[in-house]
Amino acid sequence: MHRNLGPGLLESVYEVCLCKELDLKGIKYLRQVYLPVRYKEEQLDADYKIDILVENEIIVGLKSVEQMHTVYAAQLLTYLKLADKKLGLLINFNVPRLIDGYKRMLNGYL
Repeated sequence: MHRNLGPGLLESVYEVCLCKELDLKGIKYLRQVYLPVRYKEEQLDADYKIDILVENEIIVGLKSVEQMHTVYAAQLLTYLKLADKKLGLLINFNVPRLIDGYKRMLNGYL
Protein backbone atom coordinates (compact mmCIF):
# COMPACT_ATOMS: atom_id res chain seq x y z
CA MET A 1 0.00 0.00 0.00
CA HIS A 2 2.71 2.49 1.02
CA ARG A 3 4.76 1.56 -2.04
CA ASN A 4 1.80 2.40 -4.27
CA LEU A 5 0.76 5.63 -2.60
CA GLY A 6 4.01 6.95 -1.15
CA PRO A 7 4.29 9.50 1.65
CA GLY A 8 2.53 12.85 1.92
CA LEU A 9 -1.18 12.00 1.96
CA LEU A 10 -3.66 12.59 4.77
CA GLU A 11 -4.02 10.04 7.55
CA SER A 12 -7.62 9.45 6.51
CA VAL A 13 -6.50 8.26 3.06
CA TYR A 14 -4.05 5.78 4.54
CA GLU A 15 -6.73 4.61 6.97
CA VAL A 16 -9.18 3.82 4.16
CA CYS A 17 -6.50 2.07 2.12
CA LEU A 18 -5.24 0.04 5.08
CA CYS A 19 -8.81 -1.06 5.82
CA LYS A 20 -9.21 -2.08 2.18
CA GLU A 21 -6.10 -4.26 2.52
CA LEU A 22 -7.48 -5.82 5.70
CA ASP A 23 -10.76 -6.53 3.85
CA LEU A 24 -8.88 -8.20 1.01
CA LYS A 25 -7.06 -10.42 3.49
CA GLY A 26 -10.23 -11.29 5.43
CA ILE A 27 -8.98 -9.68 8.63
CA LYS A 28 -11.68 -8.28 10.94
CA TYR A 29 -11.35 -4.71 12.14
CA LEU A 30 -13.29 -1.69 13.32
CA ARG A 31 -12.55 1.91 12.33
CA GLN A 32 -12.80 4.95 14.58
CA VAL A 33 -13.79 3.01 17.68
CA TYR A 34 -14.97 5.14 20.58
CA LEU A 35 -12.96 4.59 23.73
CA PRO A 36 -14.71 5.78 26.87
CA VAL A 37 -12.71 7.38 29.64
CA ARG A 38 -13.32 6.33 33.24
CA TYR A 39 -12.01 8.32 36.17
CA LYS A 40 -12.58 7.35 39.81
CA GLU A 41 -15.18 4.73 38.92
CA GLU A 42 -17.16 7.16 36.78
CA GLN A 43 -17.44 7.32 33.01
CA LEU A 44 -16.65 10.83 31.88
CA ASP A 45 -18.27 12.76 29.09
CA ALA A 46 -15.06 12.50 27.09
CA ASP A 47 -14.26 9.87 24.52
CA TYR A 48 -11.22 9.08 22.45
CA LYS A 49 -11.25 7.29 19.14
CA ILE A 50 -9.05 4.38 18.19
CA ASP A 51 -8.06 4.69 14.53
CA ILE A 52 -8.30 0.96 13.83
CA LEU A 53 -8.93 -1.99 16.16
CA VAL A 54 -7.79 -5.20 14.47
CA GLU A 55 -9.38 -8.52 15.48
CA ASN A 56 -10.53 -6.84 18.72
CA GLU A 57 -6.94 -7.16 19.97
CA ILE A 58 -4.53 -4.76 18.24
CA ILE A 59 -4.86 -1.00 18.40
CA VAL A 60 -3.43 0.71 15.35
CA GLY A 61 -2.62 4.41 15.54
CA LEU A 62 -2.06 6.12 12.20
CA LYS A 63 -0.03 9.23 11.55
CA SER A 64 1.14 11.16 8.53
CA VAL A 65 3.57 13.62 10.05
CA GLU A 66 7.05 14.90 9.28
CA GLN A 67 8.35 14.01 12.72
CA MET A 68 7.08 11.51 15.28
CA HIS A 69 6.81 13.01 18.73
CA THR A 70 7.04 11.02 21.95
CA VAL A 71 3.50 12.11 22.82
CA TYR A 72 2.14 9.86 20.02
CA ALA A 73 3.67 6.79 21.65
CA ALA A 74 2.43 7.90 25.06
CA GLN A 75 -1.03 8.40 23.61
CA LEU A 76 -1.06 4.89 22.15
CA LEU A 77 0.03 3.44 25.48
CA THR A 78 -2.83 5.28 27.18
CA TYR A 79 -5.27 3.84 24.62
CA LEU A 80 -3.92 0.36 25.31
CA LYS A 81 -4.47 0.84 29.04
CA LEU A 82 -7.95 2.34 28.68
CA ALA A 83 -9.04 -0.42 26.30
CA ASP A 84 -7.24 -3.17 28.27
CA LYS A 85 -5.37 -4.34 25.17
CA LYS A 86 -1.81 -5.65 25.04
CA LEU A 87 -0.51 -4.80 21.57
CA GLY A 88 -0.45 -1.53 19.66
CA LEU A 89 1.08 -0.41 16.39
CA LEU A 90 1.97 3.19 15.65
CA ILE A 91 2.44 3.77 11.93
CA ASN A 92 3.65 7.01 10.35
CA PHE A 93 3.06 6.92 6.60
CA ASN A 94 4.91 10.16 5.91
CA VAL A 95 8.31 8.48 5.50
CA PRO A 96 10.18 7.29 2.39
CA ARG A 97 10.40 3.71 3.78
CA LEU A 98 7.51 2.47 5.90
CA ILE A 99 9.83 0.45 8.15
CA ASP A 100 11.19 3.80 9.39
CA GLY A 101 7.71 4.91 10.48
CA TYR A 102 6.60 1.79 12.32
CA LYS A 103 6.63 1.20 16.09
CA ARG A 104 5.28 -1.85 17.95
CA MET A 105 4.19 -1.21 21.54
CA LEU A 106 3.13 -3.44 24.41
CA ASN A 107 0.89 -2.36 27.26
CA GLY A 108 3.06 -1.94 30.34
CA TYR A 109 6.35 -1.61 28.42
CA LEU A 110 8.03 1.34 26.68
